[in-house]
Amino acid sequence: MTETLIFICAGTMAAATPILFAAMGELVVERTGILNLSIEGMMATGAAAAFAVATVYESSLLGFAVATLSAGLLSVVFATLTLIFLANQVAAGLAVGILGLGVSALIGKKHEGFTIEPLKSVDWGFLTEIPVVGRILFQHDLVLYAGILLIGILWFVLTRTKLGLIIKAVGEAPEAAHAIGYPVILIRFLAVFFGGAMAGLGGAYLTLAYTPLWAEGLVAGRGWIAVALVVFGSWRAHRVALGAYLFGAISLLELSIQGLGLAIPSQALSAAPYVMTIVILVLISRDARQIRLNSPASLGVTYRHQG
Repeated sequence: MTETLIFICAGTMAAATPILFAAMGELVVERTGILNLSIEGMMATGAAAAFAVATVYESSLLGFAVATLSAGLLSVVFATLTLIFLANQVAAGLAVGILGLGVSALIGKKHEGFTIEPLKSVDWGFLTEIPVVGRILFQHDLVLYAGILLIGILWFVLTRTKLGLIIKAVGEAPEAAHAIGYPVILIRFLAVFFGGAMAGLGGAYLTLAYTPLWAEGLVAGRGWIAVALVVFGSWRAHRVALGAYLFGAISLLELSIQGLGLAIPSQALSAAPYVMTIVILVLISRDARQIRLNSPASLGVTYRHQG
């Protein structure tokens, strides 16, 4: 039982990390009033680019950097369409997402079937020897811990700083924010780039750490889950993070239940995280008042800059 608990808890942290990065990036984007539905494609692009670069140049660090940049550049396409050419955010997001999936398939085609060494765990010294807790918390790689740190940073920035207030103002009332001198388009552009970069980082973690290989379809809907988790978390960093870890825990059900010898079809277990996400969103959607109170007022609304 103890071994199973350790496996689930430690595995949850690793399984949640790709979604955590993507969801945190999307949180910032949506707080500025932009709905980016291309996260799936950006994660896939980052995953493929990271694995290709790490395989060719034997450098995971370079892989993460290229993944962040490639997904960030893809986000620039989305930002240009929606902020400059005023394209519909939903349509543009779907189009750029499909583009990202195509780009990832092209980049990763030559690298399918190969594996690389996963990221090394951080050496915490004697802390790793603590019974149970040591194996759960102190045997992970540096990027996973960076994801945990990101939660605290975003919570602080969005709730305790002037930058957070500016982001909120741009998302709630862009016309008013512009009237008092804030560059709404620039702020939203930078937020979209940050969201894309984080999606790329999450995708890179998939192929360089969590499952150190590339296969088309590897992202498997995690980008869509990231978007859903922002709603689940009511646009609050700590609640979005909780949703990511909850999804990570549920995603381990297949292995855990199979280990217990229970005769449950693997297809049902694989679908469980997505089913649970749908159920949670349905329950949340029933409280329309709560959604109105927490969602940015201009989310998804095209902003037309008035010279």
